[in-house]
Amino acid sequence: MLTQLTLQNLALVTNAEIEMNAGFNIITGETGAGKSLLLDALTLCVGGRSDAGLIRHGQTTADAFAEFNIRQLPEVMAWLSGQNYPFEDDMLLIRRQLANQNGTLRSKAWLNGMPISMNELKTLGGLLVNIHSQHAQQSLLRPQFVMEWLDSATGLNSQANDVKQAFLQYERLKSQAAQHAKDEQLRQQQIQLLSNQLADIEPIATVLYSELEAEYDELSNLENLMQQAALSVQLLDNDSDEPDVVSLLNRAIKLCEAQTELSQTYADCVEQLYSAHTQIAEVASTLSNYAEGQSLDPKRLALLDEQLSTFHRLARKYHTTPESLVEDSQAWQQQLEDLQSVMSPEAMAEQIEQAYQAYLQKAQALDDSRRANATTLTEALVARLKALALPNVQAAFEFTPLDKPQSIGLSQIELLFSANVGMPMQPIHKIASGGELSRLALIMQVIDAQGVCRNTTTDMATTTRQLLVFDEVDVGISGGTAQVVGELLRELGEEQQIIAITHQSQVAAQAHQHILVYKTQQEKAQSHLKILSGDEQVQELARMSGGVNITEDTLKHARSLLASRRVS
Repeated sequence: MLTQLTLQNLALVTNAEIEMNAGFNIITGETGAGKSLLLDALTLCVGGRSDAGLIRHGQTTADAFAEFNIRQLPEVMAWLSGQNYPFEDDMLLIRRQLANQNGTLRSKAWLNGMPISMNELKTLGGLLVNIHSQHAQQSLLRPQFVMEWLDSATGLNSQANDVKQAFLQYERLKSQAAQHAKDEQLRQQQIQLLSNQLADIEPIATVLYSELEAEYDELSNLENLMQQAALSVQLLDNDSDEPDVVSLLNRAIKLCEAQTELSQTYADCVEQLYSAHTQIAEVASTLSNYAEGQSLDPKRLALLDEQLSTFHRLARKYHTTPESLVEDSQAWQQQLEDLQSVMSPEAMAEQIEQAYQAYLQKAQALDDSRRANATTLTEALVARLKALALPNVQAAFEFTPLDKPQSIGLSQIELLFSANVGMPMQPIHKIASGGELSRLALIMQVIDAQGVCRNTTTDMATTTRQLLVFDEVDVGISGGTAQVVGELLRELGEEQQIIAITHQSQVAAQAHQHILVYKTQQEKAQSHLKILSGDEQVQELARMSGGVNITEDTLKHARSLLASRRVS
């Protein structure tokens, strides 16, 4: 439930904080006072659209804070855990900030102090709050609204989504098959092209260009390398009478050894000379072995030259580098395998048929469930409408089979309606008046919210613990009908939290908590929030009943409304 709502520099509000009742909360106030600002703030906190007009004039930022207790919302707890958002004591604090930065609107949000993305906030908001707008009666006229309401009110949303996904899979496979048929000629051309390219590359497919180039460079310079090695050995350590490095080192060692008893420096030098002698001897041995172990191989050199020429020729042909040629051929091989692994038309047709049968099975089960639940839902709808001054109302669902598969299932569904004796039932968009549409929209929202027609305990529990918000709940109703609406919302508020805006005193009198929004004119207009009780609530109900001129009669009427409200 929503425990507290805070507004800072939001439109006409400078700073306001309101604690919410667990039951039915009503918001009233004169036209232009800013009644919708509380709902605007709440909507922002559950991922609603940003609006620069919500930033108070003269300010650069606006903030809305919403605090929720989620003790009875296990779905929210599970979502938070899955997204790694910590929470303590079953409490959530959501903050949404709008900022005007040099004419550009920016929006940020935090959940318990941690940044949260707008997409995540919308998902979380959908679990916390169920908002029914003042335009709900217009929604009734949408072709798919009745079907969506039937599914929601009877717990078939998940089943309907399964049907939609099965249909989309069926359509995807059909689209792929059509595209494959269209692309078959091109596919065969690509297979032939790649096969030719790979045949070109085959003679060098297992050769590394870098190793080939290195071996060629060494062999092509081998004679010179052998000569230089022999010359180096001659200079370092030879068996002739000519001086070499090793013999010179031996002379230096003898000279220094003769002086070691006289100077430590000479002793150190002797040690270093012996080390140098060892290293020089090793180098000479390595070079000698290299020079003696090599032999010129003109045939090998010619083969390497041919392979290098092949690398360069194919690199030019395929617009790549010699170093990348083998790697490119591996990519060609993968492309060829992908093209060759495309499913045959026969196998694809079988897969499409399987997908269609899976869709048909799910769609038939959904259609059966919808038809089975339609009667129960109609009875609940008619019973509620009769209490709202429509004693002769009739309603029924009409199922019209579709001539081809669709994502919505096997039937188009309409709600037939008649409010008067002797009048045949017709689709609601043809005969319902504005007042009838208002009452119908409200009752449909209430039935959906209460979950009285759902078959599963889980679905009912999820819905009844959500915060319900009704914007302009009394559009198109008045008098005794408004009284019944108020009683209905109070009854609903005993099961779950409700926030609603109303212009009708009969509705407002039924609230568990009455919030007044009023405006003052100082240097700038400001809206304020106040929880009413006692005489203040009587005064507000009297104003709502009789206008600005409050009389003893309107006060008496207000007191009678409070006295007659449903006892909780």
